[in-house]
Amino acid sequence: MKRIALFGASGKTGQQFLDQAIAKGYHVKALVRTPEKITLQSDQLSVIKGDVLDPDAVAKTIADTDLVVSLFGHVKGSPEWLQTNGTQNIVAAMKARGLKRVISLSGGGLPFPAYDQPKFADKMIRTIMKIVVPKVLNDAIAHAEVLQKSGLSWTIVRGPRLLDGDKRGQYRVGWVGVNASTSINRADLADFILRLVEDESFDQLMPFVSY
Repeated sequence: MKRIALFGASGKTGQQFLDQAIAKGYHVKALVRTPEKITLQSDQLSVIKGDVLDPDAVAKTIADTDLVVSLFGHVKGSPEWLQTNGTQNIVAAMKARGLKRVISLSGGGLPFPAYDQPKFADKMIRTIMKIVVPKVLNDAIAHAEVLQKSGLSWTIVRGPRLLDGDKRGQYRVGWVGVNASTSINRADLADFILRLVEDESFDQLMPFVSY
């Protein structure tokens, strides 16, 4: 059973992923700034206090694991290039430890022109993001470039509007404008991300997951 280094475990999607990963028998090392937010107790879980912007904390988290799941993102007051700089730290630590596989989470505003066929509504959403949250969008794009140039085995999972409902167990995996809708529950998004721990069929791709 693979050992997972998890970043962003205290977020809403991160907690869903952590619960599901532990339930399926995985061992997880989670880096969080506030360990008290992790209420799950398990012999399979190691919680490390620290920040993804701290290279030493990232390296400690990645040590003795098999792959990385990166679910951290912007919250109020986050540094402008949080995801990019954090991802750079993760990539550097992975290379130092010989890890090859990383799964990262981003939003639907991140473009993947090779497969996306954005409709008018998709283009409008991205235009609004450029105006309202340019920091988040620009950071997402730059973090993707870090992974694309890393030489690692990477997958970036993209999602639309995230909801807090129960896991349905059914969702679509497509591309922006192709076999896609406008929402997904975090529990199902986490289910797909966990699937990628064993399934590398989306290597070097950015699938869009929705209902």
